[in-house]
Amino acid sequence: MAVGTQLGLLLWKNFTYRRRQRIQLAIEILWPLFLFFILISVRQSHPPFQQHECHFPNKALPSAGILPWLQGIICNLNNPCFRYPTPGEAPGVVGNFDGSILSRLLAEARQVLLLTDGQRLLRGSARILPILRRLRGSWAQRRVRRYLRKDETFSRFLRTNTSLPPALVEELMAA
Repeated sequence: MAVGTQLGLLLWKNFTYRRRQRIQLAIEILWPLFLFFILISVRQSHPPFQQHECHFPNKALPSAGILPWLQGIICNLNNPCFRYPTPGEAPGVVGNFDGSILSRLLAEARQVLLLTDGQRLLRGSARILPILRRLRGSWAQRRVRRYLRKDETFSRFLRTNTSLPPALVEELMAA
């Protein structure tokens, strides 16, 4: 049987079936039209707006190491969009995490721990521990209000710019 004959028989069979099932035929024709009209109404109620191209800060992959990977996740949690290219997009730059605060802090901590004498470090921490224990006992008596001047920026901000009730502001100041 030729392809044209098979196609003609298939179209005739489909037409006969559709003629017998009128409700199904109406649904098959009207349902896509209904969805199309919904799309048109949404498009007219919310017209498109011009958006500048987005440049996102680069994020390290796990293969770059745990520290750069976690830093990329934490520092770009809100996923900001910049109008201009970011420093990590420059050609030939693999990562710009080496100069970050966290990387520098860990590098300096490693330097201190590796270069200092272990005995001297222990003696210094032994001198600091009693002072910290004394401070821990006295922290319960300290209040935020004690460190602030009357009507300082922080207390004024709490009273005017936040929608906190005055009782809660007083409670925060007495914390």
